[in-house]
Formats: sequence, structure tokens, C-alpha cells
Amino acid sequence: METSKRFRNIYIQFPEGKHKVLTLSYDDGKIPDRRLLSILNEHGIKGTFNLNSGLENNSFDQAYNERIPCSEYKELYKGHEVASHTVTHPTIARCPKEQMVLQVIEDRRALEKIMGYTVRGLAYPNGSYDDNVVEALKACGIRYGRTVTSTHGFAMPGDFLRWNPTCHHADPELFELTDKFIDLHKTQYLYMFYLWGHSYEFERDDNWNIIEKFSKKIGNKSDIWYATNIEIVDYLDAVNRVQVSVDGDFAFNPSSMSVWLEVDKKMVELKGGITTEL
Repeated sequence: METSKRFRNIYIQFPEGKHKVLTLSYDDGKIPDRRLLSILNEHGIKGTFNLNSGLENNSFDQAYNERIPCSEYKELYKGHEVASHTVTHPTIARCPKEQMVLQVIEDRRALEKIMGYTVRGLAYPNGSYDDNVVEALKACGIRYGRTVTSTHGFAMPGDFLRWNPTCHHADPELFELTDKFIDLHKTQYLYMFYLWGHSYEFERDDNWNIIEKFSKKIGNKSDIWYATNIEIVDYLDAVNRVQVSVDGDFAFNPSSMSVWLEVDKKMVELKGGITTEL
């Protein structure tokens, strides 16, 4: 076979051949989540909501600090992801290992009983984590941990257990970053915009206009995949299991979900469990 034919341009793509993904992550499960979810749903945007199962009955000084009842979780967060934020929101890196594990595993247990699916993600409470926390998460079956460190970039994470977001919604560079992301067009790269925050901040700071403007600007676009955190992790896990032949003329996808490749500028869907010609 000629050298020019053997060396093909094969690139990983997101579902349906897209090369950009948007994901959001919001913490604490307070009453303003209801309004935030309404905004996201209107614009076709998905989010991950990190909840504390043990704080439902906490007292609160402001209406926006009231917690959403656990009984509402399943219906309210439908179409999005519920992930762990520990049971009682401690500064977890200061806890003994036994408490780290207990805080995470018991939050998982409670949330899974409510939601009916495995809870495999977490946002670090107070942004607190270290190597011991990361190791504890692995033992608890957690696949990713979100930090509060902004990258102001769109690169895919090198370590999902130290997953740094693009920025917080109150970041002064938010809309400059949004415009840059929307304009990205080189399909040989994968890009991710990751926004995080707390919905009560919109109420406290009287700036719901930020998320409304952001959602209207970036939502419902044909070249963006709108995904939860765990959907990104699961998709990339599936991608990493794909086995492409040496000559690049076929590929086997051992996972159950479809994976997309760009092969010499042509989109190819690799359906789960079969070998596909490229």
C-alpha cells in the first residue's frame, strides 16, 4: 500500500461529529436552581448539579439560601446530572481519610436512592482537595472531581479528578471567552467550555442577566455538544477503547455507545460492538 494511503488523517470527534462541548457545574442545590434550570432548558444547555444530601433541613438567613427538598431532585434535575458535593460540605482536605470516604460514599448512597442511577462525579466543597482526597475519591468510585481553578482556556482535562473549569460565571472575561469559543472552527482539535458557580449567587448579586445572556448567546448551536460532566467522561472513555487497524481502514468499537471519528475530513460513526470500515 502506498505511504500516502496508509497515513490517514483520523481525528476523534464528539457525538455527531462535533468538535466543541459546553458543560456547566453548579453547587449546593439551593432554591435558585429552579430558575437556573428553566433558563438552561430553554436554550438546550445541560448542567451537572452537585448536591449535599445532609443539609436539606439547614436553617437559612436569606430566601435564596434555602435548600431544595430531596423529594424534588428526581423531577427537577431530569435531563441533567446530579453529582456529589459531600454530605455536609466540609473542607475535605482537612478531614481524616475515614471522614473523606464517609462524606463521599454516604452522599453517593443517598443521592443514588433518590435519582435511581449511579453517582460518579463530585465538586470539591470549598474547592478543597489534595492527593489524599483524590485517592479517597478513587476508592469511592468517583470518576471526576471539579476544582474552582479557572483556566480561561478550552483544553480537555489531563486528569478528570483534578478537573479545572474554564471560568466562574462572574468572571470579567466570561463574554470574551464565550465569543472566542463560539468562533472556534478548526475541527482537528477538541474544545471544551466549562462554566461553574452557585445559582444563589445570581439572586444574591442581582445578576441573573449574566446567565440569561450567556445561555442565549451560546445555546442551541448546531456545532456544540451540550453535555453533563459524566457524559463527557463516559464518551472519552469509550473513545479511548476504540481500536483502529494499523492501516486505518477499519475500527472496532467495543463500547455500547457510538463514537465519532473524522477520517480524511469525512465523519464516520462507529456504532457500539461492531467493526466499521473507515
